[in-house]
Amino acid sequence: MSRLRIFHEGEPSAPLLSTRDRAVIAAELAPIGVRFEQWAAGEELPPGAHPDAVMSAYRADIDRIVAEKGFKTVDVVSIHPEHPDRETMRSKFLDEHFHKEDEVRFFVAGSGLFTLHVDDRVYEILCEKDDLIAVPDSTRHWFDMGPAPHFIAIRFFTEPDGWVGHFTGTDLAQRFPRLDDPAAD
Repeated sequence: MSRLRIFHEGEPSAPLLSTRDRAVIAAELAPIGVRFEQWAAGEELPPGAHPDAVMSAYRADIDRIVAEKGFKTVDVVSIHPEHPDRETMRSKFLDEHFHKEDEVRFFVAGSGLFTLHVDDRVYEILCEKDDLIAVPDSTRHWFDMGPAPHFIAIRFFTEPDGWVGHFTGTDLAQRFPRLDDPAAD
């Protein structure tokens, strides 16, 4: 189940808030400009569904987001625990960075841990099946897909080549729990 934990940036072991209530999650993230909502598939998707079937199942929601934000590219990414590049892919996003466009992901299956650093707060959002998260451009964050990643996500891009991470050089991300860390539960 989805979860939000909010920390003071200097206290990674003491959450100020921890909730699994999706309405509370959305309400807590809205003031920092983060969109969090749930979508339901327009049709049943079998395991291993082709990306075209995934796009078709969520067409109305995809079209709505594209129209609102002017995204130029939408694709589907699927990562599984046996993916040959999983460790490289995971390590690529574990350090604090930002993008010069919104980072928008919809989780069709599986999960991933987005952690945002806004002012002196750290917002840890466990996104799972049916969750859409839209992180505004220039928001410092990191993403953990875990050591045995499993997710299918629809991604939205403004730039045709996707987004580029601009790393901050801080070690803040290393001080907070990872997806596989028991302290993350």
